[in-house]
Amino acid sequence: MPYTIDQVKALVREFPDFPSKGILFRDIFPIFRHPEAVECLVDHFVERIKALGQRVDVVIGLDARGFLFGPLIAIKLGVAFAPVRKRGKLPGEVVSVTYMKEYGPDVFEMQADALAAGQNVVIIDDLLATGGSCKAAEDLVAQLKGNVLLSAFVISLVGLEGDKKLKAPVYALIEC
Repeated sequence: MPYTIDQVKALVREFPDFPSKGILFRDIFPIFRHPEAVECLVDHFVERIKALGQRVDVVIGLDARGFLFGPLIAIKLGVAFAPVRKRGKLPGEVVSVTYMKEYGPDVFEMQADALAAGQNVVIIDDLLATGGSCKAAEDLVAQLKGNVLLSAFVISLVGLEGDKKLKAPVYALIEC
């Protein structure tokens, strides 16, 4: 049975006080129990990206949930996929950036040949919170002289204002 985007949104579950008291965790994994829901979500993102009216060369997925959607979106767009990973997880020459997370500094890396100068990219992840991870990915793309057209998320926690840290436009399916 085909899903509507509203039905996909309804699959996201909420868990109060997880992983710690005062946090309302939103769980996207129930979407993956329904292949038609995944297809609907991917198609929704593809439509949003195509609506930009600009050439996309690479879809970048952030470690780790961006790896769930990023490759599927890239396949539908007929473009390359490149992962952004935590330090030490990628072979070969990499570019890296240190960024601040809620609990301290972390490092993201991308393979140095993941994109060519001037290529247009879309960044994909499941959640936009404080914006630190996505900003780090934007910085990696800038090191490689690429252009971020859009950062797209399943969920944005708008009260944390992560979008204000980002240079590229932001799209989120669910804003809460």
